[in-house]
Amino acid sequence: MRVLYFTEGDSPHDRRFLSALGDTSHHIFALRRTSCTPKTPSGVTELRWPQGNVDWSSWHGWESGISQFKHILARVRPDILHAGPVQGPALLAAMAGFHPLLTMSWGSDLLLQANRSPWMRYATQFALAHTDLFLADCQTVADEAQRYGFLVENIVQFPWGVDLNHFSMENGLEDGLALRRTLGWDDQFVILCNRTWSALYGVDVLANAFANAVHFNQNLRLLLVGDGPQRDLIRQRLEPLGKTVHYPGWIDIEALPGAYCAADLFVSPSHCDGSSISLLEAMACSRPVLVSDIPSNREWVRPGVNGGLFHDGEVGSLKDKLLDMPAESGLHQFGIRSREIAEEKANWNENFNKLLRAYQSAVKQVVK
Repeated sequence: MRVLYFTEGDSPHDRRFLSALGDTSHHIFALRRTSCTPKTPSGVTELRWPQGNVDWSSWHGWESGISQFKHILARVRPDILHAGPVQGPALLAAMAGFHPLLTMSWGSDLLLQANRSPWMRYATQFALAHTDLFLADCQTVADEAQRYGFLVENIVQFPWGVDLNHFSMENGLEDGLALRRTLGWDDQFVILCNRTWSALYGVDVLANAFANAVHFNQNLRLLLVGDGPQRDLIRQRLEPLGKTVHYPGWIDIEALPGAYCAADLFVSPSHCDGSSISLLEAMACSRPVLVSDIPSNREWVRPGVNGGLFHDGEVGSLKDKLLDMPAESGLHQFGIRSREIAEEKANWNENFNKLLRAYQSAVKQVVK
C-alpha cells in the first residue's frame, strides 16, 4: 500500500508515527504543510512542494497550495491519504478532493481551534464532510466529531499510546534517583511538569499554585521541564523560590523516563487536551498523576485510584491538591494503578495496529 502522511511540520509525534510506518512493508511518503527541516525516519520518502514553500496566509496561497498538492497526488498516486490536524492538512486534502482520506485529529484542533471563529467552524465541517475515516485519540474528540455530524461507524478511536518498555519504572528509576541526588532532593516531595510553557497548557497556573503551596510545605520541589512563549512570566514567578525549582529545559526521549521517575507526582494543568502523551508516559512510569478536570483527562485519571483532579485554571484548587497529595496514604498504589491502566489502554505497539487496520478499512470503504 502507498501511504501519504500529510502533517503540519516535524513534531516528535510525527516522527513516532512515521518511524512505525517506515518499519512496515508499505511504501510511505511524508509531506509537511509548513516549512521545516524534518528528521525523516528510515523507510520514509520525504516530499517537497513543487514550487517551494507555500504562503498559507492568503487565499491566493491556498489556491497555489491546492494546485501543487494535486500535482503531488498525481505523481505519488497514494492508496490512502493520512492527514491532520483538521483545519490544516486535512482541510487541504478535502479541498483537493482526494479519497480515501483518513483525517487524524490532534485534539486541540477539534476541542479548541474549531470554536475560534465561524470560518474555523466551517473549515472543520468541510474537512469532516469530505473525510472517509476519522481517527480520534480519545472519546472526548470522537464525541466532538459526532457533534459535527460525523458518523460514529466511521470513527476509529485509540490513544496514540507509549512504548511501555522504554517508559517504565525499571528503565527510569536509576536515573531518576541519580537526578534527585544531584539536586539534593532525596528527602523532598518532587513535582514534575513537562508541558509546553504556553497559555493552552496552564503551566502559569502551576507556577502560581506551587509558589503559594511551598510556603505551607517547604519540602515541595518542582522539576519544570520544557520552555515556551510564557518563559518570562513563569520564571519571574518562580525564580524568587530559588533552588526549590529546577529548569532542565527540554529533555530528549532517551532521558525522559529518568525525569518521570525522579518525581513523586506528575502534574498536567492543561486547559485542553486529547489523550496527553506526557500523561501516558508518566503513568507508564508508575507515577501518581494530578491533572486538570477536563473531559479527556477524566478518561485516564480517577481520583482515589491513580491520582487526582483539580478545577481547571483555578490556582487555589491546584495549590490545595499540591498540599494534600504528599500526605495521601495511597500514593504508591496510585502509581501502581497508573502503570496498570497504561498497560491496559496505552500500549503503542498494540494501538499502532489499529491504525494499519484503519488504512485497510478506508481503502475497502472507497472501493465499495
